[in-house]
Parts: sequence; C-alpha cells; structure tokens
Amino acid sequence: MTADEYVNDIVNKYKLPQTLSQVMQTNVVAPLSRIIKSWAGNSLDKIEISGSRAKGTAISIATDLDLFISLKSSTTTPLKEIYDSLYDTLTSNKITARKQNVSIGVQYAGYNVDLIPAKRQDNYGNDHSLYRSKANTWTKTNIATHINKVKNSNRISEIIAIKIWRERFSLDFPSMYLELTVIDALKGRHGNQLATNFMTVLDYLIKDFLNKTIYDPANTNNIISDDLYKYEKESIIKQAEESRKASTWDKIIW
Repeated sequence: MTADEYVNDIVNKYKLPQTLSQVMQTNVVAPLSRIIKSWAGNSLDKIEISGSRAKGTAISIATDLDLFISLKSSTTTPLKEIYDSLYDTLTSNKITARKQNVSIGVQYAGYNVDLIPAKRQDNYGNDHSLYRSKANTWTKTNIATHINKVKNSNRISEIIAIKIWRERFSLDFPSMYLELTVIDALKGRHGNQLATNFMTVLDYLIKDFLNKTIYDPANTNNIISDDLYKYEKESIIKQAEESRKASTWDKIIW
C-alpha cells in the first residue's frame, strides 16, 4: 500500500456523509429545533445545517453537527444576552451544554452538536453578527461564504486528514481556522498527492503557523488566527514536529 492509499483509507474511514441520517433528523435536529423555536419566538429567521457537514469535511470522531440559528435583523436583544439566554434555556431543559467561542456545544441523544446563535445584519444578504465569548465582543460573518470557500478549495481530503490528526492528538484547533490554514498551506500544490500534501501542512504548521495571520473570508476585520492563544498554537506546532519525525503513517495520522 502506498502512502497516498493509506492516508486516503483513513480519510474514507472517518469521513461522514453530508446528508444526515433519518435517525439524526428525528432524534436530534427535530427536538433541538423545537427548543430553539420556543426560545427564539418571533425573532427566529431560520435554523440551518452549517459547519463541517455543509462543507463536506465532517468526521465521525469530532462534533457530529453544527446548527446555525439565524435571528431576524429586527431582534433588539444584545448578542451576549442572546448567547447567554440560549445557554440558560438549554441547561434548564436538562441538556448538557458548554460555552465555546462563538457556539454552544451540547450533548443530545448521544450526539455532539454545536449551536451558533447569530443575528442577521439586514433583511436581504446573509451577513450575520455573532458573539465571540473569548474576546467578549461581536463580529460579522457569513456562513455561505465559509461553506463556498471550503467546498471550492479542492482540499477536502487534506482538511479531513488534518482533522483526524487533530482528534487523535486532542488538539484545540477550531475547524474554520484549521480549514483556512490547510487551504493556505497548500496554495499552488497539486491535489492528487494526499500524503505529500499532508506533510506539507505539517511543515507549514512548524514553520509558518505561529505568526501567520488568517482572515475570515467573509470579513477581513475578523482575524481567525486570534481564536487561539500563543500557547495553544505552540501545542499544535509541537505535535506537528513530533508527527513529522514519526517513522510510520499509523503513528503520524492514525
């Protein structure tokens, strides 16, 4: 088996389909949607699948689902209050929840789900404002732009491979930051050399990652690379160095 075949087998083993199973639709999406609709009331615009599932980069050993909660632009509640009140609603429904940077992670019916509450900036476009708890501020973003950036990157397999590597070594590396990092690392590289490209990403992490500024493709004022502190980036770099030195692929990725 070649290196490309090995990495490709690992990618296929853990890759999830974009289409949700009927079990997940019935047991997870439907009941959570009922809770969200009750919480949001007339302020709710829509609930949609976002994140890795929408981009085609979801894996079975990470968060199972992202639900983007779009509130109408007429909503007057401040973003921090929106974020906190959704968290309070979830916990009052006896749902295990944790506050993350822009999302609230919940465990429901055996699945891990990230809920992202946001407010539309107007009635026509897809720009939203959302709360960033790490910085205690808000930012503008556009999930359609994020989805298209990743889906059209021709780097889906490499992104999945790095996500699998992240999970194996329990690294704190937010998915959007990871995806944009892989795309940047492989700029100009061929797409049919999966193992080589994986190693190229590790080299990028070792040499360029710490000081590289990564911008939100939907809002250049939002610096995605600020989502991790220096010590968190250094943990990723250290693991990249150790993986780069490993002698066999089962020790490098899985």
